[in-house]
Amino acid sequence: MIKVLILFCSLTLPAIVFAGNDSGSDRTIPAEVKSFVERGTRLLAWERADLNGDNKDDYIIVLEKEKQQPSDPDMESRQRPLLIVTRNSNGRLEVVKRNDKIVYCSQCGGMMGDPFVGVTVGRKTFTVEHYGGSAWRWSNSFTFNYSRIDNTWQLVEVKEESFHAGDPEGGESRRYTPPRDFGKIDIANFDPDTWKKRRKSK
Repeated sequence: MIKVLILFCSLTLPAIVFAGNDSGSDRTIPAEVKSFVERGTRLLAWERADLNGDNKDDYIIVLEKEKQQPSDPDMESRQRPLLIVTRNSNGRLEVVKRNDKIVYCSQCGGMMGDPFVGVTVGRKTFTVEHYGGSAWRWSNSFTFNYSRIDNTWQLVEVKEESFHAGDPEGGESRRYTPPRDFGKIDIANFDPDTWKKRRKSK
């Protein structure tokens, strides 16, 4: 698994960072996505899928707040809002969920640089992935599934991996799932720094 992670990151990270630049991306950004780019931000990532199972195209949108001045300090929190934008019965898109913490900041990856790998989407599901570190490397992924009963997206899996660059075979891998490891966590309330505090005692 560790070998796969190393290969994946070495092959895909440059492409993902490059794709985050609008001028270099070969993906045509839909006009309806551009309308959700807030003032003072740029579009960092977007993915299209049927996120709530109603057979209509929805979007995951990740924005990035920009400095007002180059000399301004780096933003270490709430820099990259994630928006869940769904299509209502009239076909109009609207933001139904927002999380300002799940996507790590551009300076939060240590020596490896920007840790944000990307968002993987599917029908009624999405996963946010990160990778970073220096001599000690780490990765994590947070997966959310849509709950028709609660009409929201809830945390269903967290994966964490770590290894030393000099000993990739000696790494550790951990997987957390509900209800064994945590209760219901809504995407709007998810905090990557505190979700473990909500883990249930065995």
